[in-house]
Amino acid sequence: MQDREFQSVFDELTIQLEDELEDYPEDLDIENAGGILTIGFPNGSTIVVSRQIATHEIWIAARSGGFHLANKVEGWVCGTTSETLAELVSRVVSEQLGRDVSVLGE
Repeated sequence: MQDREFQSVFDELTIQLEDELEDYPEDLDIENAGGILTIGFPNGSTIVVSRQIATHEIWIAARSGGFHLANKVEGWVCGTTSETLAELVSRVVSEQLGRDVSVLGE
């Protein structure tokens, strides 16, 4: 994957995530700028989703830890938890919202 393609894929993913989260009844503070998606929760916690162009990875920082996802045959997969992007984002958003949610087609 070339840098430009990676950036385009990342931008599409973050726009999709942002659109889904904006429909939640909770008052989430969502900012998407410069390749970084920041999600602020009512309890004061934050999730940051960023792109790492040099390694073509998606990095997620959440209250439960930091996660690096690489593009594998089965999609974006976390190297430490083996979760897909949808599984990981659903889990960390659920943890920080305090209720079960499903995002990105999970």
